[in-house]
Amino acid sequence: MTVVLVLASFLVFIVVDYFLNRRRAIQTVSGEASPAVAAAWGAGYVDGFLVPPSLSYHSGHSWLVRERKNVVRVGVDEFAAALAGRIEKIELPKAGQWIRQGQKAIALIRDGQKSEMVSPTEGEVMEVNADVLTNPALLRQDPYGKGWLLSIHVPDEENTGRNLVPKVLVGAWMREAVERLYARQPALAGAVAADGGRPAEDLLAALPGTNWKDVTSEFFLTN
Repeated sequence: MTVVLVLASFLVFIVVDYFLNRRRAIQTVSGEASPAVAAAWGAGYVDGFLVPPSLSYHSGHSWLVRERKNVVRVGVDEFAAALAGRIEKIELPKAGQWIRQGQKAIALIRDGQKSEMVSPTEGEVMEVNADVLTNPALLRQDPYGKGWLLSIHVPDEENTGRNLVPKVLVGAWMREAVERLYARQPALAGAVAADGGRPAEDLLAALPGTNWKDVTSEFFLTN
């Protein structure tokens, strides 16, 4: 009987610890991602785009954060969300599917065109954010919080950060992406400046003749 009680207590501890850590991870991402919170702290912006320093980034503009042991949460950064703009649909891999780092795993659909993004890590999909599938606008409204996309089990946790943008270079990497975008679309720089330095809700909407798929695919590294 004593052994059974010990095992039961241990199981209860594991379950409680799971939900506490999960809640803490969600609050960390969502809180740091809020523009109002980030502005209050005076940190986390690169050329007007929110780039929370606690996250890790893939050069294709997806991000990840450790949710708990061997599990990471994945989404897309604000730069990608602003480029994608008012998308109509998001397609994601199903729970149980294995995806590789650099594999096309996220599809954004707009006006009948599909632009794909790659996974920042390798592992088995554990959970898909059903809310963002139902309401794709969440991706732009809160890319680091309610607009998250996947939870992934990563068996090789030590190598989770391999081939991601080094932490010390994240600012320079994002700055280069913004400068390259503005060099390609000079009208955007003026629009952002007029809006106080923050990106428009839909960056490419005001640029007639711009090929949305070509521009997004270039920065998402899928062209």
